[in-house]
Amino acid sequence: MGKVTIRDVAEKANVSIASVSYVINGVEGKVSEEKSKRIREAIKELNYIPNLSAASLVNRKSKLIGVIIPQTEDYHQAVLDNPFYSQIVGGIEARARECGYHIILSGVDKGKMYFNMTTQRNLDGAIIMGVYREEFYEDLKKVKIPIVLIDSYINDTYFYRINVDDEEGGYLATKYLIEKGHKNIALVTGTIREDGVVEKRFLGYKRALREASLFYNPSYVIEESVSYECGLKAGREIAWKHPEVTGVFASADIIAFGVIQGIVDSGKIVPDDISVIGFDDISFSRMFIPPLTTIKQEILEKGYKAVDILVDILNGEVDDTPEKTALPLKVVERKTVKSLID
Repeated sequence: MGKVTIRDVAEKANVSIASVSYVINGVEGKVSEEKSKRIREAIKELNYIPNLSAASLVNRKSKLIGVIIPQTEDYHQAVLDNPFYSQIVGGIEARARECGYHIILSGVDKGKMYFNMTTQRNLDGAIIMGVYREEFYEDLKKVKIPIVLIDSYINDTYFYRINVDDEEGGYLATKYLIEKGHKNIALVTGTIREDGVVEKRFLGYKRALREASLFYNPSYVIEESVSYECGLKAGREIAWKHPEVTGVFASADIIAFGVIQGIVDSGKIVPDDISVIGFDDISFSRMFIPPLTTIKQEILEKGYKAVDILVDILNGEVDDTPEKTALPLKVVERKTVKSLID
């Protein structure tokens, strides 16, 4: 038998070709439940593989969503080296698949034009993480497809945006250490750029210190990259150069893991000698030894929400004015913070 066609499926299920097309393209409201069941059984029995390219020519939809992760720091790493991105992309892919879409994932080096992929791949829409206000952001406005931004602090209403309150998260983390009796608190973080996630968490750190009337010491802020390696180096630096520091806020869990290992490599113990709190609550946080105390954000929910909004835009089911959606944060207590209060 030659290649199975949509006509073969229609004949097998005793329905029209149009009915098969509706089911394949997820427009099942036009097909009865009984017919839909017969069509799916015929597809399975005949091992029919739909020609998605042909379908996209008919309905002018590729059923593809671009997921773009700009590299905003000088430290080069693979796109999914940071487990935070692995989780959020996993959430995006799972929800996209539920909605009948597939994703194309792309990392874009610092300073490169990350909007090119949106115009060259016939995408229906795109989800972009961590965009800053710069010349490329203005170019994104010229792209004629819907775009949802994640973790982007750009104060206009051109795109739908999904964030957490990162300033509040930095405040909660630092305040938690202060409430446990810590006064000399270091911050280990990625590059602090204006109107970025890292800057907001840094500002939350400073607000908590100020509120508690604690001195802000710039030498306690170690700013480099969101990576395990930079956390490792910072942990060793804190242990050797700042023996008075008893608490560390790492602005991402992946940094916190490195900080803890660096502290341990220097002959000190977490949390007995130095306490550490992270940010994100990636899945590895509860598996780490000791399990990491951290600020939990709903990572998978960010991915789900981005796809839901994008699909609603594609279906014409959202308001004309884009909105910003803020997801909740909370402290998750585990084993890396020690109370100094008797």
